Amino acid sequence: MTVVFLVVLALLVAAGVLTLVRLFRGPDTLDRIGALDVFVVLLVAAAAVYVAYFGDGSNVPLLVAFALLAFVGSAAAARLTERREWHR
Repeated sequence: MTVVFLVVLALLVAAGVLTLVRLFRGPDTLDRIGALDVFVVLLVAAAAVYVAYFGDGSNVPLLVAFALLAFVGSAAAARLTERREWHR
């Protein structure tokens, strides 16, 4: 079972590195906002793997709240960016 968790964490780290590349090199603001949202989802997934590995379910409500907050923030930022670029 440990091998599965290590493989999943390695894949999450690889996805995180690629997401950070998109975050820093994104040609548009919306690309950066999307990359930031994906990065937050990857962090929540990594924390969920940690919870599954150690069997400690006390952090699950915190993970759900953090993911919801990140989604709402990304949606609001994308909407504001879209409105700003529409007026130009």
